Amino acid sequence: MTCMREWLATHLPTTAALATDGRALIRMAAAMMHRFAIATWSLRLRSRLPARWLMLGLIIGIPVGAGLLGLGPAGSKALAAETVRKILHVDSYHKGNEWNDRILAALRETLAGKPVDLQVVYLDAKRHPADAEIRSSVDRALQVIGRLKPDVITVSDDPAAQYLVMEHLRDGGIPVVFCGLNWDASIYQLPYRNTTGMVEVSPIPQIVRLLRQHARGSRLGFLAEDTDVKRKELAYHERLFGITYEKTYFVSSHAAWKEAFLRAQQEVDMLMILGVGAIADWNPADARRLAEERSEIPSGTDFEWLTPVSLIGVVKHPEEQGRWTAQAALRILDGVPPSAIPLTYNREGDLFFNPRIAKRIGIRDAPPLSRIVP
Repeated sequence: MTCMREWLATHLPTTAALATDGRALIRMAAAMMHRFAIATWSLRLRSRLPARWLMLGLIIGIPVGAGLLGLGPAGSKALAAETVRKILHVDSYHKGNEWNDRILAALRETLAGKPVDLQVVYLDAKRHPADAEIRSSVDRALQVIGRLKPDVITVSDDPAAQYLVMEHLRDGGIPVVFCGLNWDASIYQLPYRNTTGMVEVSPIPQIVRLLRQHARGSRLGFLAEDTDVKRKELAYHERLFGITYEKTYFVSSHAAWKEAFLRAQQEVDMLMILGVGAIADWNPADARRLAEERSEIPSGTDFEWLTPVSLIGVVKHPEEQGRWTAQAALRILDGVPPSAIPLTYNREGDLFFNPRIAKRIGIRDAPPLSRIVP
C-alpha cells in the first residue's frame, strides 16, 4: 500500500488538469488499472493465492477504481459523450440529387466507426436558386451551426462556398473542408486560414477528342440545366481549353430538354450533355428512349447517370470527393490545421460506351478499356 500511495502522489494529475483535459483522466485510469493488475498478479506469485482470488481482485478493483475517478456508469457515459466530435455537412442542393447523395454516402462510410456525430443541412439551391432563397437557407444553416457548435464543417458545391463559407465562416474559428467547387475556388477567395478542400474538374478535352472521331463536322453543342454553376462551367471550358460551343442549350424542364436535344441533332455535329439535377420533372426513362431512337450525332457526358442518353461518358466519381473530405476532416480533428492540408483536385474516372446509341449512328467499335452502358 505504501508503494501504491507513493505512485499515486507521483502520477495523479492535479484537479485542474483533470477538469480541463479528459484525456488525462483516461490515461490516469488506465495506468491505475494496469498497476493494480500487476500488483495483484505479483501477490499471487509470491503467496500462491488461488487464481480465482486474482480475478475477484480485478473484478472488484476496476469498478471501485472507476468509481473513485468518476468513471462509474454515469461518469463513463459523460466521458464517452465528451469524446464524440461533431461534423456538420452542408449540401448546396437537395436530398435526391444523385451527385451530392453519393458524396454524402462516401462521407458517411469513411466516418463510420469513428467517434464522430455527422449532421446534414441542405440549402436546396438547385430547386430554389434565387439569391433571397439561398440566403434564407443559409440563415437556417447558421442557426444549426450556432446550436450544434460543430468541430468541423464540410460543404459540397458552389452555393455553400459562396453564400455560407465566404460570407460567414471565412477565417473563423470553425475549420471548413469543401468539395465539389467547379474548376476554380479562387473566385470565392479560397482558401482561407480555416479551410482546405477538393476542387472539382471534368475531363472535357478527353470527351471532345473521343466525339471528334465520329463527328461529321466540328460544330459543338452544350446542353445542360439552366443554373449559374453550369454557366460557370461553360465559361471555364472556353477559358481553360479554348473550346468554342456553336450552340448552347440551357433548359429548366424535361420538355425543354427533349426539344433542345432534338434541335441539336440538326444544328451541331457533337453534343456535350452536362447536368440535369435542377430539372424538377426530369424523366430518365423517357430521355433514354429519345436518345436511343432519335440520336443522329455523337454525344458525351461526365456524369455516370447521363451515360444512358450519351454515346460516350468519361465520368467522375463523387465518392472520391466524399472520401477525401471525410479524411481531411478526421485529420483536422486529430489536430492538423486546415491550412496545412493542401488543396487538391479529383483524379478518378471511368470510360463508358453506349452500344444502343452507337448502333443508331453507325458506330461499331467501343473505345479500348471502356465499360458498356447497361
